[in-house]
Amino acid sequence: MKRMPKGKVVTINELRSALAKKHRADFACPITTGIFSWIAAHAAAEAESLGRKRITPYWRTLKSGGELNPKYPGGVDGLATRLQSEGHSIAVKCKRSFVVEHEKAVFRTLT
Repeated sequence: MKRMPKGKVVTINELRSALAKKHRADFACPITTGIFSWIAAHAAAEAESLGRKRITPYWRTLKSGGELNPKYPGGVDGLATRLQSEGHSIAVKCKRSFVVEHEKAVFRTLT
């Protein structure tokens, strides 16, 4: 999450695959990965509230299919604002928000 450059995104499943590859495992647990990404997101938001300028860009980590994670700090609206400021378009489908054509912005060299 921390190395994700501006304008790029990653899904939690791609993050899991990179973690498994890095540690020579068959897979990374989706529940554990989700919990730790939530912790990293909230730690970054806390650091930002304390005045830190360089924080983990948690808003660039999406759920599968490019969906914004409503459990991250700022909720969907806050995430959408941050992503739009980096050039992404957001689409709403059935009360869920997605980065339009997120696959084109996926950061491929995680490991």
